[in-house]
Amino acid sequence: MDNSAASMPKEITVRGVILGILITLVFTAAQVYLGLKVGLTFATSIPAAVISMALLNAFKDASIQENNIVQTIASAAGTLASVIFVLPGLLMIGWWTHVPFWPTFGACAIGGVLGVMYTMPLRRALVSQSDLPYPEGVAAAEVLKIGMSSRAGASEGKAGLWAVILGSVSSALYAAGSAVKFMADEMSTYFRFGSGAGSTGIGASSSLALIGAGHLMGITVGVAMLAGLVIAWGILVPLLTCMHPMPDLSAADHALGIWKTNVRMMGAGAIGAAAIVTLAGLAKPVLGGLKSALETARQVKAGGTDIPRTDQDLPIFIVGLVTLLSMVPAGWLLASFLQGGALASVSTPLVAIGIAYILIAGMFAAAVCGYMAGLIGSSNSPVSGIAILTILGAALSVGAAARGLMGPEVSHALVAYALFITTVVLAVAVVGNDNLQDLKTGQLVDATPWRQQVGLLIGVVAGSVVIPPVLELLNHANGFAGAPNLEAISNQPLSAPQATLITTLAKGVIGGDLRWDLLGYGALIGLALVLINFALKASSKGRLSLPPLGVGLAIYLPSAVTLPVVVGAFTGWYFERAVSKHSWGETAKRLAVLIMSGFGESLFNVALAGLIVLSGNGTPLAIANSLSESATMGVALVVGAAVVAYLYRWAAQQAQKS
Repeated sequence: MDNSAASMPKEITVRGVILGILITLVFTAAQVYLGLKVGLTFATSIPAAVISMALLNAFKDASIQENNIVQTIASAAGTLASVIFVLPGLLMIGWWTHVPFWPTFGACAIGGVLGVMYTMPLRRALVSQSDLPYPEGVAAAEVLKIGMSSRAGASEGKAGLWAVILGSVSSALYAAGSAVKFMADEMSTYFRFGSGAGSTGIGASSSLALIGAGHLMGITVGVAMLAGLVIAWGILVPLLTCMHPMPDLSAADHALGIWKTNVRMMGAGAIGAAAIVTLAGLAKPVLGGLKSALETARQVKAGGTDIPRTDQDLPIFIVGLVTLLSMVPAGWLLASFLQGGALASVSTPLVAIGIAYILIAGMFAAAVCGYMAGLIGSSNSPVSGIAILTILGAALSVGAAARGLMGPEVSHALVAYALFITTVVLAVAVVGNDNLQDLKTGQLVDATPWRQQVGLLIGVVAGSVVIPPVLELLNHANGFAGAPNLEAISNQPLSAPQATLITTLAKGVIGGDLRWDLLGYGALIGLALVLINFALKASSKGRLSLPPLGVGLAIYLPSAVTLPVVVGAFTGWYFERAVSKHSWGETAKRLAVLIMSGFGESLFNVALAGLIVLSGNGTPLAIANSLSESATMGVALVVGAAVVAYLYRWAAQQAQKS
C-alpha cells in the first residue's frame, strides 16, 4: 500500500459536501436579506466551522481538514450574496418585475467560478509567501484547531454551537419585537439649528445583527465609521443644509434629502478614490503570483519537482481552460439579456464588450478584493468601492458602443445591461475575496489547496441556486425602495442602499447628468483620508490606522446602518479589554464572536416574508398597542442594551466553565 495515500487525511467527503451545502443554503438566505436591509454582509466561515465540528463530532474519523472543507463550501454564502448590492437595480428601474431564475443563477455562478479561477495564481504570492494577517482566515483556523484538538477544545466546541444558537435566537426574538410593533424599527432624532436654516440628526436601526457586525469588524473599522458619521452628519449635512435652506420641509426631510442627493455621492467618490489607490499598489503581488504559478506549472511538466500536498493548486492549464470555457455561457447569457430589446441591433459589439469587461475588470476586482481580504478581512474588503468603479466603467463602455442610438428606451436598456454586467463582475470580486481567506485557513490546518478550490466551486453553485428564489420572495413580499413594486404585499420596501447607489450612478453616466462634481469632492476627501491613514500608520509604527474605505462607507451608507455597527465595535472592544486579563479571556473572545455571528434576525425576516406572501397581509404579526413612537424607541433601546449585556455575560461565564 502507498504510505502517502494511507496517511492522506479525509477532506472532500460526501457527508462534508452535503453538510456544507445545507449550511450554505441557510446562510445565503440570511445574507441576502441582511444585504438588502442594511447594505452590509459579513463572513460566515467561523459559525460554519463551529456548526460543522459540532455535527461531524459524531463521526470518529472526522478530520480537521474535512471540517475545513465544510466551512470553505459554506463561506460562499457570506460572499456570493453580495451580488444583491447590484442585482435589485434591475427591479428598481422596472426592467424586471420578477427575479428570473436562470439569468440570476447564471450571473452568480459564472462570476463565482471566475472568482475562484482568478485567485488561484495569487495563492503563493498573497497567502503562502505573504505576511498579510488574514484576520478571519486565521480566526477560523484557530476555531478548527481548538475544536478538534483536546477534551477542553471539544467542550469549547459545544459551547460554541450553543453560542451560535443563542445569538441567533436572541436576534430573531428582538426582530420579532419590531414585527409585532412593540418596538420601533429605527431610533432617530433630527433637529434644526442656525435660525432654522440648517438641519442634521442621526438614526440607528433596531438591529442586533448590525451590533454583531460591528463586533466582528473590530475597533479599527468602528473608529473609521465613527469618523465617517462625523464627517457626513456633523460637517457635510449641516454645511449643505445651511447652503440650501428649505423651511417648508421638516428637519428630518431636509437633512435626509441633502444626504441622499449630495453627501452620499461624495461618499461614493471617497470609496472610489480609496479603491483606486489600493488597486495601484497591487501590480507587484498580482504579477508575482502569476509568475509563481506559471513557474510551478513548468516544473511539474518537466517532472523535476515533487510538490507537497499542501502546496498543490488546480493546474494552471485547467484554470486557463475553465476561464475561457466560462466565456461561452457568459456570452450566451449577455446575448439573451439583449435579445428582442432596444439594443438588439448592436447586440454583437455589446456582447463582445461585456465579455471583455468581465474578463479584464473581473481579474483586477478579484485581485484587489483578495489582497484587501488578507489585509483587513473579508467583511471589510472594498466591495462597495469595486462596485462603484465597475458600474462607472461598464456604463461608459456600453454607452460608447450604443452612441448612435437615441431614445429613452435605449437609455433604459443600456442602464439595465450595465447593471447586469456589473453583477457578474461583482460575483467575481466577492468570491475571489473569499477564496484567499479560505486558503489561508487551509494553509494553517494543512489542507490541500486544490480540494478547497473544488469545495468553493461547490459552494458557489449552491449559493447561486438559492439567491434567485430568496430574492424573488423578498421582492414579492416587500419590494425595494424606488421600484414600481407592482405586486409587493407589504408597504415596507427594503432600502437596498448599495443597489440604489449603483443604479443612480448607472443612470447618471448613461443619461449624461451624473454629478461628477460631487464625486470629485468625495474623491478629494478619499485621497485626504489615504494620506491621513498613511501618516497615522507611520507615526505609530503600524499600530494605528484609519481605513479610508471604512470612513467612506459611513459617509454613503445611512446612519441607521452605520451607527449600530459603531456601537457594536466599541462594545466588543470594551468586552475584549475586560476579559483579556483573565486566563479564560481568549475563550470568551471566541465565544463572543460566535454569538455575534448569529443570523437569527435575517432568517426570521426571510420567514416573515414567506408569511407575508402566504397570508397576503403586509404586517401579519402586528398587534394593536397604544405605545407612542417615542415609547417604542425607548423600549427598543432598553431591550437591545439588556440583550447585548446578557449575551456578553453569558460568553464570559461559559468561558470560565470550559
